[in-house]
Amino acid sequence: MKRPPGITPAARPGTGGPPEREPTSTRKPPAAPAAASPGKTVAGKAAAGKAAAAKAAAGKTARQRAEPDATTEPIVLPVLGADAGTEPGSAPGTGPAGAPAAPSTWARLTGSRAARPPESGHPSSDSGTGSDAAAEPVPEPPLTARSARARLRAARRARKHYERSEVRRFTSRSRRRRNLWIAAAGTFAALVAFVLVGVFSPLMALRTIEVTGTNRIPAADISQALDGQLGTPLPLVDLAEVKRELSEFTLIRSYVTESRPPDTLVVRIIERDPVGAIASSAGFDLVDAAGVVIQSSADRPAGYPVITATGGASGAGFQAAVAVVWALPEGIRSQLDSVAAATKDDVTLTLTGGARVVWGNAERSEYKAVVLSALIVSHPVGSVTEYDVSSPDSAVVR
Repeated sequence: MKRPPGITPAARPGTGGPPEREPTSTRKPPAAPAAASPGKTVAGKAAAGKAAAAKAAAGKTARQRAEPDATTEPIVLPVLGADAGTEPGSAPGTGPAGAPAAPSTWARLTGSRAARPPESGHPSSDSGTGSDAAAEPVPEPPLTARSARARLRAARRARKHYERSEVRRFTSRSRRRRNLWIAAAGTFAALVAFVLVGVFSPLMALRTIEVTGTNRIPAADISQALDGQLGTPLPLVDLAEVKRELSEFTLIRSYVTESRPPDTLVVRIIERDPVGAIASSAGFDLVDAAGVVIQSSADRPAGYPVITATGGASGAGFQAAVAVVWALPEGIRSQLDSVAAATKDDVTLTLTGGARVVWGNAERSEYKAVVLSALIVSHPVGSVTEYDVSSPDSAVVR
């Protein structure tokens, strides 16, 4: 709608709406055009009238530029639902005659009974409250020397934190490499310390010697021979001294030592197995496959055959005879009485029943033993005098 001429808009305090209207009494009336002198002609009067009209039009244009003819009024939205019955001019939220009205559409949508907030740019119902008043910034307290020092300290702390973060960011690779070196050095130092503690600590000193695998040798004799190592840390046990002490026992073919922390040394013994007896000046010597004398006696050892070989225990005939004895099955070995071998190619066996077995050399001894077992089954000992298996593919029984 147009505002009557002569009203100047003035800003309403506390709102963002249109300005208040200024009374016309404060404005200066436009100057009246000078009256035409009575002595002028009709043409002069017409020209003066045109000039006055042009001047009035220019003044009106200037007033229109300075004062807009239209102002923005708030747009009233149509009320829906229960608000449609609200009488014009009544307060929002009340019905006819001031009675409380039902919740409006805005209240139902927002879940509140508060009135809809005013649109941006519209005048508020209360000049002291509203969205514009709530949006006003809170004035800061005046700056004092104490607050200035506090701000300076906070700024210094923030700068130091920023500098430290930048240093960490640019030195992350070098720090990672340094941490790896430190971890490797720490691991190596811990390993060295563990080894030193294990070697020189009295907690790892040898206190017990455990001997296993002995049959003919008393275990106490071996423990007594090694008691010089007691009190020595397990990693520092003198294995050369242990070997020298155990070599005094001829029945020991081999041995294995095992350290069992914290204070035990286990010695596993493998004794020599006797294979037969060799006649000697003193009687009989029980020997193993290497010809080592296990024991000597005047009487023949029971359960072992007598081995007669040219050259003694160090000759080739003795090694061939031993190979044949080890190839025999246990059933035939228990019936074996003697073995004779002048050379490595003429090994001859004698069974307890008196039967003689011509063996030949030690080659294919396992196959010859199978053939001999079959011949004994088909021709028992005592029914024949000789089994010839020197050629196992064509064995002969006599």
